[in-house]
Amino acid sequence: MIKEKLNCILLVDDDESTNFLHRYVVEKTQYAKKCVTVHSGQEALDYLTSTEEGEHPQPDLVFLDINMPAMNGWEFLEHYKQLDKNQQGKVVVVMLTTSINPDDREKSKLFSDVTGFKNKPLTKEMILELIKEHFPEKI
Repeated sequence: MIKEKLNCILLVDDDESTNFLHRYVVEKTQYAKKCVTVHSGQEALDYLTSTEEGEHPQPDLVFLDINMPAMNGWEFLEHYKQLDKNQQGKVVVVMLTTSINPDDREKSKLFSDVTGFKNKPLTKEMILELIKEHFPEKI
């Protein structure tokens, strides 16, 4: 059990059924106050650069798929690092993919914003492990 919830978890995946399942897992754990789902890297950028009550949303944790149409996960990361720091926030980005290509895992290490590379599906244990690692003050 955690003593303080994350503000927001952002799920970035073009697959509707995957988003449905992962949203269910996030909401079931009750580790975050809210869960936002978008379907592409571009939608994720649009969300991060939007404002809610005059402030950028700044989710705590972003689960990012690699293979998406329009803007894939790698392209998102290239654009993400160019955002203003107040749009990036203190975000932990985790690649969440079905890719078993070791090149993808290695490529993820080239992005300083990526803190993890996990295989789908998202699980309660995976979220808790990331909270323990990156947000120990909330445990």
